[in-house]
Amino acid sequence: MIALDGQNALSPFRLDRLNARLDALHRGACVQASWFVYFIDADAAPEGEARQRLLAVLEAKDAAPASATLWVGPRLGTISPWSSKATDIRHGAGFDVRRVERGIAWQVVGLPEADDPAHAAVLAVLHDAMTQSVLTSLDQAQGLFLAGTPGDLVHVTLGGDARAALAKANAELGLALAEDEIDYLAKCYAELGRDPTDAELFMFAQANSEHCRHKVFNASWTLDGEEQDKSLFAMIKNTHQHSPAHTLSAYHDNAAVIAGSEGQRFFADADGVWRAHQEPIDFAIKVETHNHPTAIAPWPGAATGAGGEIRDEGATGRGAKPKAGLTGFSVSDLRIPGHPQPWEVERPLPPRMASAFEIMRDGPLGAAAFNNEFGRPCLGGYFRSFEMETGETGVRRGYDKPIMLAGGIANIRHEHVQKRMLEPGHAVIVLGGPAMLIGLGGGAASSVAGGASSAELDFASVQRDNAEMERRCQQVIDACWARGEHNPIVSIHDVGAGGLSNAIPELLNDAGVGGDIDLSKVPCD
Repeated sequence: MIALDGQNALSPFRLDRLNARLDALHRGACVQASWFVYFIDADAAPEGEARQRLLAVLEAKDAAPASATLWVGPRLGTISPWSSKATDIRHGAGFDVRRVERGIAWQVVGLPEADDPAHAAVLAVLHDAMTQSVLTSLDQAQGLFLAGTPGDLVHVTLGGDARAALAKANAELGLALAEDEIDYLAKCYAELGRDPTDAELFMFAQANSEHCRHKVFNASWTLDGEEQDKSLFAMIKNTHQHSPAHTLSAYHDNAAVIAGSEGQRFFADADGVWRAHQEPIDFAIKVETHNHPTAIAPWPGAATGAGGEIRDEGATGRGAKPKAGLTGFSVSDLRIPGHPQPWEVERPLPPRMASAFEIMRDGPLGAAAFNNEFGRPCLGGYFRSFEMETGETGVRRGYDKPIMLAGGIANIRHEHVQKRMLEPGHAVIVLGGPAMLIGLGGGAASSVAGGASSAELDFASVQRDNAEMERRCQQVIDACWARGEHNPIVSIHDVGAGGLSNAIPELLNDAGVGGDIDLSKVPCD
């Protein structure tokens, strides 16, 4: 492994802001300097002209790495999105390297001792525990390039009390299974005469979560002793049933489609030549929420909220082109530090959830950053802060768990509005980056009461954004729909909070077919 120091990681403004946060956590803690460090996996260190080219491309220094208090690199055992892109570029440029990773060196004074609770709090500001590792020496960076081996399936022994064993697994894995679901699984595995695997339980929890199935929204319900004739979801659909004009698709795809007028679109044909196309331009429209992740980690939560909505648009019908977006936020009273307002009441805030101020400081930036990096403008939105007394002692209404709204509009060709049925022999293709232990269980985690699971499960359930990878996927989709009647996409679905546990079974189930899926072929970092 070769290590090279690069340029400053933070501007003076951002360094000052970071130090203000550190000082609030532990008086005297201060970052004096921070710079990028590049870790290069190669058989031999480049020499001569090759070394100078590498230094120029990385903007790195031709000297031994400087000493630092600690280094922060990608999580050991994973490949960062930055590495995937940077390594591809360097291979294309003719560099003889296997992989390049990037970290940050931190020169910190006043760092609390390891046994001081403030130590972990300071490190939490300097790194993202789900995507990064803290290294106390450069030698530890060797672990970035060690190849791991896949783990074995774990069988959950049901024994004489299947329900108790499943309830224990439910709590440990953060499955958010309801009591009736645990009873159902106990009955199923008793009939099968075998123990479940952790993968089976996890897959069931994602595919059957409220996020993926809308069980509550589709349930029958009683109000003031009177049974209602429509479910909550049926009430939402009622407007469309009474006013279906100009709607081409609604409530059965990743986004709705409304009819547009004829116009001129400009895109590349199958031969790669850009041409104007006079044709009907229909619109895919979508709004959804990303509340739980934004409550836990506002920037990545809001960023992946925007990213998921973009994917839903692109995966409508047989492929669409996202064009413009919107975001919205509903939070409790802001309680801006140093600027109290007369209507704000001091009270305990939920543990492990970001404050309203933190959500509005970081969330809009995360959503805007993803939209910008993907290449889609975010043109509108809303923001609301609200709390009120109810008159009941100790009861106050507000948005401690925020509403994070992500929406947008896309163009779709008229002949691609409806998905086609799958047939035997069709290939199932997973398009995108490798699977990682990030956002794992997001579908189930969003169904847990805020703060009811462990801090590790809460944080693990938040995805991390990779707008460039999503853009690459969209370019493949664009190339397919541009072929018109020769579009090779028969049906398409986005991989969201339920992961492949939900996306592939849902795609197959909607078409009434089964499939042979080789999980070992899914890239997993």
